[in-house]
Amino acid sequence: MNINDILIEAINLDASDVHIVCVLPPIFRIHGRLVKLEKFGDVTPEISEKMLTRILNEEQLKRLREKLAVDFSYSLVGYGRFRSSYYYQRNTLAAAFRYISREIPDIGELGLPIQVEEFAKYPRGLVLVTGPTGCGKSTTLASIIEIINKNRSENIITVEDPIEYLFKHRKSVISQREILTDANTFSDALKYVLREDPDVIMVGEMRDLETISSTLTAAETGHLVFSTLHTQDAPQTIDRIIDVFPTYQQRQVRAQLAGTLKAVLVQQLIPTKEGDGRVPAVELMFVNTAIKNMIREVKVHQIYTAIQASGRRGMMTMDMSLVNLYKEGKISETLALEKAHNVDEVRRMIND
Repeated sequence: MNINDILIEAINLDASDVHIVCVLPPIFRIHGRLVKLEKFGDVTPEISEKMLTRILNEEQLKRLREKLAVDFSYSLVGYGRFRSSYYYQRNTLAAAFRYISREIPDIGELGLPIQVEEFAKYPRGLVLVTGPTGCGKSTTLASIIEIINKNRSENIITVEDPIEYLFKHRKSVISQREILTDANTFSDALKYVLREDPDVIMVGEMRDLETISSTLTAAETGHLVFSTLHTQDAPQTIDRIIDVFPTYQQRQVRAQLAGTLKAVLVQQLIPTKEGDGRVPAVELMFVNTAIKNMIREVKVHQIYTAIQASGRRGMMTMDMSLVNLYKEGKISETLALEKAHNVDEVRRMIND
């Protein structure tokens, strides 16, 4: 059994992810559903260990042995790249591979609102893309960065774990730094990034207090900063950032956020009605004067109402997006209700 053969088969079947877990056949995620590839046979502990470690370099293998987990990017020449994560379960080596296309899709191809392109026009500030694992946050960020790359002359620096999409220098100059290869941690990388004359900074994920603090500082000092969080709506995104800090710092952080946050895009991928793909449902918040005041004055719970009232300005809640997808015939009523924040409200909008 060869991991390259499995990954090539995944690309041919349009799978987004590949899971190697003992003792099962390789498992593909196709259009959001898990499918066992029986033709490869069961992956035994011996096969898993031999097959998966074969593609690691010495440093990656050392990290796996020491930390019992390792993340890295893996390239298949002529096919594309995979974001790879190795870990142990029940004392056997397992892996998850996420396919990354060689081409960076544009906002329209991703099915996102055209207003998202506005993010690439900001001269400074903080833009966050949030949602659950596997919802396409990294792809969305790559699409926005590519718009800047094509249209603006900027020094763009990305900090990723691992590097996913590979950018070509166009109008902009792009430096891509990978954690544990080019820097030890996100927070370490950000300390040095600010000395490297950046105009635009992309932080792969705001994981901890140090990284969040450094990201806010970068945005506050006049840079355009993009990053991601694992949150389910715009108000929760703001609360998550603030709650990471000690109580005595939270007032200052609210002021920082109110002054720097430009927009939050929340997304999730929903299986289509026909079951032949997935479409994005999104929540889109642009930070206007009213929302700035809500952040400062500890009234984040009112933000959802502000988004609902600002539909004409391009904002939308996740529930509004789900209802629109249902009315366009793209997703089923069952899924719209299953993914809704307020089930009763979505049911009412569907029946109006």
